[in-house]
Formats: sequence, C-alpha cells, structure tokens
Amino acid sequence: MDIAEVAKRSGLPASTLRFYEEKGLIRSIGRHGLRRVFNANVLERLALIGLGRTAGFSLDDIGRMLGPKGSPNIDRALLLNKADELDRTIQQLTATRDGLRHAAACSAPSHMECPTFRRLLGLAASGGLKGAG
Repeated sequence: MDIAEVAKRSGLPASTLRFYEEKGLIRSIGRHGLRRVFNANVLERLALIGLGRTAGFSLDDIGRMLGPKGSPNIDRALLLNKADELDRTIQQLTATRDGLRHAAACSAPSHMECPTFRRLLGLAASGGLKGAG
C-alpha cells in the first residue's frame, strides 16, 4: 500500500508518516515510483502509536515499546505508571472543573469572595493544578 493510501486510511498526513519513518517507528518496504510503499500491518502499528500518543507517551517511549523488529515489547510497569499519572491528572481536572462550575453558579457578589473559588486559586498558585490548564 503506498503512502497516499496509508495516509487516507490512517487519517495522518504523509508528512507525519515520513517523520515516523525517520524516527524508526514505521518502515516502508520499498517504493513505487517516488512513493513509499508499506505493508498492511503499518495501520496496526500506527494505531499503537496513536494510542501511545493519546496516553501521553513520547515518540521515543513508543519507539522502545514497539521495538525495532516490528513486534511490540511493551513494558507493563511503564503502562501502570502512566495509568497512575493519568489518574492524578483526571483528579486534578475534575477538581478544576467542579470549582469552575461552582464559581459560575456562585451567588457571592464577586468570585473573589467565594470560598470555593478562592480554594481553587490557592491550588493553582501552589502548583496543585499542574497539567490542568
């Protein structure tokens, strides 16, 4: 399958596919004229890369998990650590969302007079909302 077909099926621009190839994340099997040609399994590999990116892994982390020979070698401890990190981020974002909803509905004359909003400001000032915005 040529690069245009891979781009169409994966939803990724050809430039991203070329970049992933440069990084060693995917491999073309040759060329058809000037176009790179890939095995059909490249779509599964791209799906794994997309999942890793969505989870917040760097391309270097993903490259190590995918391995140079094409078969995934995923570090389960790394996955658990990332899941724990996502849990912390979700908790922070949930607290932020709830504070913003409260502040939007607060009947205090000023948001600065709202204790919940002040608590949210305190968390943001102390770094307790890192990654939340």
